[in-house]
Amino acid sequence: MKNDRSTVSRMNDMTGNETRDIILDVTEKLIYKSGIAATGMELLVKTAGVSRKSIYRYFANKDELVIAALQRRDERWMQWLRNEVERSETTGGRLLALFSVLRTWFDSADFRGCAFINTSGETGDPRAPVRLLAKAHKQKLFEYVLKLCKAHGTPDPERQAAHLLILIDGAITVALVMGDSTAADNAQCMAQTLLGL
Repeated sequence: MKNDRSTVSRMNDMTGNETRDIILDVTEKLIYKSGIAATGMELLVKTAGVSRKSIYRYFANKDELVIAALQRRDERWMQWLRNEVERSETTGGRLLALFSVLRTWFDSADFRGCAFINTSGETGDPRAPVRLLAKAHKQKLFEYVLKLCKAHGTPDPERQAAHLLILIDGAITVALVMGDSTAADNAQCMAQTLLGL
């Protein structure tokens, strides 16, 4: 987005929440595309069409902005996954739908892997806020898969959910690194065997 007069005048007409949402949306997209380190404040200002002052009105620093953008992604991604999976009518179908949904995501033009795995790789400190947020995201995903396993009545649901989480993250990683969206199909076959479906 070019920062021209029309952008500036449009920005002046926006409410605070709209401006904050634009900043968060742009931050999320840039981080997902290129990573945290490559997403500098100048690029954010230019792409969002807002002033640096506007960014700092809502966020104390870049770290706070990054965490807020990733928290939004976590909420949206988990809601998207739940909505898609819940379309399946049976409990077994929902467990397998985890992978059908991934396949759709892998085939999308903007697929760049898991934002939380990607950003975790940018820091070596396991206590860094980005790593803690990634861990919380994976815990939510595990808990959702666990809920599906319990609803299906799988024996040892915690263990099965842990296995499925590894298949999910493995499929995401293979799809990104190898450029192979069939990783979701392969993971689904493995899940079928694992769950006896």
